[in-house]
Amino acid sequence: MSEFPALVGELAARLSKIDGVLGVALGGSHATRTATPSSDIDLSLAYGGEATVNGSVGFDLSALRELCCELDDSGSAEPAPIGGWGPWVDGGAWLTVQGQRVDFIYRDLRRVKKSVLDAQAGLTTLYTQPGHPHGIHAHHYAAELASCVILHDPSGQLAALQRQMSRYPPALAKALQSHYGWQKGFWLDCAEKGLRRGDMHYVQGCLYSSVMSLVQEICAVSGVWLLNEKGALARAAAQAAAPCDLEARVHAALPTADVAALRVLNEEICLPAHF
Repeated sequence: MSEFPALVGELAARLSKIDGVLGVALGGSHATRTATPSSDIDLSLAYGGEATVNGSVGFDLSALRELCCELDDSGSAEPAPIGGWGPWVDGGAWLTVQGQRVDFIYRDLRRVKKSVLDAQAGLTTLYTQPGHPHGIHAHHYAAELASCVILHDPSGQLAALQRQMSRYPPALAKALQSHYGWQKGFWLDCAEKGLRRGDMHYVQGCLYSSVMSLVQEICAVSGVWLLNEKGALARAAAQAAAPCDLEARVHAALPTADVAALRVLNEEICLPAHF
């Protein structure tokens, strides 16, 4: 724990005492060792979806509410109900603790287990979710689990699931490459049609979708988990399969809707021999 802010261990210890919380894990940039001084601390609370001792479903939300009010510098942090932030983010709370931004996020362990199975089966189902312009895949929780640092797991359930994700599932890599490999060019075709109509709003959406398809393909063939859209381009650019100077070239092409430049990037992706 010495490589993380001391606050991480303190918060995990407090969260672990809430009735119904089965595990606590550190996610986000701190878990992937890419944090900056301004990065939030992201802590997930695993629960089992069962009724707790006091009858609440999932975990003791009232106890979490009291803890948030105690910890938050303003004393006004209010945790959302389970499912309150949408079908995939589930719920949580935003706090500032000792001047540090902290996010608590709920994770139903039953759905995490299902996500692991989906990843192993190579399912590419994509769901809409507020705050995620690209959407969230069925394997999203599995990706989080593979990348997180488990802080509290007395039953060992999180650790057992994480071991299953120690290797990027080959079926998922092939499925994502197949799903997105053709889309990166298709979206550019759509963008060109939009340009001829002068429909820039549509064009911008197409260009974003094309770049995200390229990012998904690069990460999949590289066996690299993609957690969400934040920093996704930089993550893909760091892989050996990525075209040279990917991030800078995308940043140069998007403002001017330079479809030709994006087509060149698509052609320069280096696919491993087994693909």
